[in-house]
Amino acid sequence: MAFDKGCHLHLIDGSAYIFRAYHALPPLTRKSDGLPIGAVAGFCNMLHRYVLDSNGGDAPTHAAVIFDHSGHTFRNDLYDLYKANREAMPEDLRPQIPLTRRATEAFNIACHEIEGYEADDIIATLACEARNRGGRVTILSSDKDLMQLVGGGVELLDPMKNRRIDAAAVEERFGVPPERVVDAQALAGDSVDNIPGAPGIGIKTAALLINEYGDLDTLLDRAGEIPQPRRRQTLIEHRVQIELSRELVRLDCDTPLDFSLDDLAVRDYDPDVLLPFLAEMEFRSLSRRIAEHLGVEAPAIPEPEATATAAPETPGFDDVKHERIGDAATLAQWIERIRARGYVAVDTETTSLDEMKAELVGVALCVEPGHAAYLPLRHRPGAGSDLFADDSLAVGQMPVDEALALLKPVLEDPAILKIGQNIKYDAKILARCGIDIAPIDDTMLLSYALHAGLHGHGMDTLCERYLGHTPLPIKPLLGAGKSAITFDRVTVDDALPYAAEDADVTLRLWQAFKPQLHRERVTTVYETLERPLIPVLAQMEMNGIKVDRATLSRMSSAFAQKMAGLEAEIHGLAGETFNIGSPKQLGEILFDKMNLPGGKRGKTGAYSTNVDVLEDLATEHDLARRVLDWRAISKLKSTYTDALQTHINPETGRVHTCYSIAGANTGRLASTDPNLQNIPVRSEEGRRIREAFVAEEGNLLVSLDYSQIELRILAHIAGIDELKAAFAEGLDIHALTASEMFHVPLDQMTPEIRRQAKAINFGVIYGISGFGLARNLRIPRAEAQGFIDRYFERFPGIRDYMERTKAFAREHEYVQTLFGRRIRTPEINAKGPRSGLAYRAAINAPIQGTAADVIRRAMIRMPAAIKGLPARMLLQVHDELLFEVAEGAVDEVISRARDVMENAADPVVHLDVKLTVDAGSGPNWAQAH
Repeated sequence: MAFDKGCHLHLIDGSAYIFRAYHALPPLTRKSDGLPIGAVAGFCNMLHRYVLDSNGGDAPTHAAVIFDHSGHTFRNDLYDLYKANREAMPEDLRPQIPLTRRATEAFNIACHEIEGYEADDIIATLACEARNRGGRVTILSSDKDLMQLVGGGVELLDPMKNRRIDAAAVEERFGVPPERVVDAQALAGDSVDNIPGAPGIGIKTAALLINEYGDLDTLLDRAGEIPQPRRRQTLIEHRVQIELSRELVRLDCDTPLDFSLDDLAVRDYDPDVLLPFLAEMEFRSLSRRIAEHLGVEAPAIPEPEATATAAPETPGFDDVKHERIGDAATLAQWIERIRARGYVAVDTETTSLDEMKAELVGVALCVEPGHAAYLPLRHRPGAGSDLFADDSLAVGQMPVDEALALLKPVLEDPAILKIGQNIKYDAKILARCGIDIAPIDDTMLLSYALHAGLHGHGMDTLCERYLGHTPLPIKPLLGAGKSAITFDRVTVDDALPYAAEDADVTLRLWQAFKPQLHRERVTTVYETLERPLIPVLAQMEMNGIKVDRATLSRMSSAFAQKMAGLEAEIHGLAGETFNIGSPKQLGEILFDKMNLPGGKRGKTGAYSTNVDVLEDLATEHDLARRVLDWRAISKLKSTYTDALQTHINPETGRVHTCYSIAGANTGRLASTDPNLQNIPVRSEEGRRIREAFVAEEGNLLVSLDYSQIELRILAHIAGIDELKAAFAEGLDIHALTASEMFHVPLDQMTPEIRRQAKAINFGVIYGISGFGLARNLRIPRAEAQGFIDRYFERFPGIRDYMERTKAFAREHEYVQTLFGRRIRTPEINAKGPRSGLAYRAAINAPIQGTAADVIRRAMIRMPAAIKGLPARMLLQVHDELLFEVAEGAVDEVISRARDVMENAADPVVHLDVKLTVDAGSGPNWAQAH
């Protein structure tokens, strides 16, 4: 049938149908061979429903399903980062794509794709041609990119909501008519397709500008007339980028077609083609329905229809095989298994949790659940360290060098995925053995991306929760206390089931978690914020930082003298001497002798003198203040100046902290063994500790620190124009707050007053109460509440943000960062005090989490940015990155690193407030910061 005036063309967005079908059903497999067919089943049901719905009075005369052609398109030639952030296709969906093409043909509907072009371009070309011929067009899709085609007889139909999208609906969505959608999108960009747009301009601002100036070309030509300085500068400086974005979002209505509109005439089902295909897919129910519709007999399908299953059946933990690898031939067989499978779970056994001191004892491998192996390398004969005097190795183990030489090629093979639980540890152990393990997947981080806020992510927790199995404990092998041994003293026979099970559990967790990433929409979070950070942190931890022992010793002595002076002052205030470090004696002084309020006895009968109690008292009495000061100095001495000396590695002379990627729900990194992130910076004594962190001779330490990043993110997320304006003018927000709250002119601002204002800024945005702020600042509660009240009057948008966030969290039981990281809030609907804590956590998480995501993105990009320079990244401390740099390269490193950090959010998130970074350098950390 020829396409003439009055014909009606239906164009189905095939890719959208496929993904909607995939997410609408649980994982389905064909019973006969285990082939994934869930998306195919949903796709076929949608096509059948479409045909039935199209038999009404508004039936199409012509129809086609249009698919994306996999691979390179002309837009990638224009911009190589086009769609660079798109999530990878789920592995179980990939084999179903060609089956959906076959399904469309079986339903006797025309289907087309063209190499080098996207489905949207083919749809645009057909729609424009049909409109030019006087026909009507209905595009079955809700894709915003297709809305530029609406008008003149072209409409969109969202098949899931049965909602028609006409020109009025498009204008409601974009703020501009369909013919100006491309202009607005060019300005706003698109984080999903990685289209850059104009930095800092969202769709609302884009619509305002286009409506005011008429079109994009006029706007760009007259950009110099725009009164807002920042907006004017953005449009002028980024004109080329904006024009490129327009080419990326504009659909090609001249796509070369190898078929015509006439070829798309609607055709009836052919039962001799359709029913055999449905039988092949084992779709019994759909086959029966269609056969009844056609008035024919349904085909016989002997096996039951596909059943819902998350993965092929795996053996239980009672039905496992643990194999010992004791020679090169057996290891070679395992290497062949690994190469044939394309992935392997790896777990190392060592003599210590300190990767910089640990010795590799053995390696466990697993390529299929229930069958794992252990390669022992350095087990000693017997069990127990007192049974022998030499360090001879137990029999039946391969020479270490030979085993590692065989393993190295496969563990470094880029075509083989290595899977681990907290694989950063194993990567560092193997790196010290000369093996650069890559590429990698981490089950701990898979769980973290999926379940942050719900539970911990250690192997035992995950195994019990998701596999229903309690793994073998290590304590019976190593013992405890003075009789504890290291893993090399465990017999190989005892080590085998423990080590092999670790690898087996890791593989099972990977199989359980990896397919969930796409379903939970967190693939991008894992692939861009979690996994690529592992090698970066591993290298930083191995780099370590030099610490001067003599400086620490001098500080310890000075702190001891300071403590002695505070002790004398405290004893004078108390009127007697007592042990300040004894909570019992301190409580008796405060509450029995001095009769201060708030004394509460615990189960032992002693008064509580924890920090909360003392901070409450500190607002009313000097003795509590001095005890807090004494405790602070005591902690600096014991936790840092004394303890740091024990952490200096004797081989490197440096301290090697360990970063926990999955430690905090918000994405912030945690530093342990030792913790270098909690060195106090509010007190002069705390800041001086950084003087002990020094650069090697001929180098300097370089610090780059985000300036007020969380307040900048708050201004963007909450849409607070007052804060945006202040940042745009380069004002110091903390000083501005201090000036307003404490009535101090900016030119008379002191560091202490500014510090108090900083506490107000961060306290208020994280939901602090008047009681909590009073305790933090050691001021009366009424005064603190007055600060909070005035703050909300100054920035009313903050309270609006808080209420929106709480409402979202209550409904969804999670909140989300700008980069898609989900932080679960399971306690948000609890009753009593827990709900208050959950509210504050929910308000905090999107801001703090986005800041954490930004610096993660910066860290991931940093190695490439400073490659070739005599520099290495050493530490991350919240919003700060610390480098060790050759003296002559400092300026270049600062320039490159600052550029990475200030633009780390791009192109995924275009912040309304520019990120800025302060930089400094010096022979020690204190001077650099």
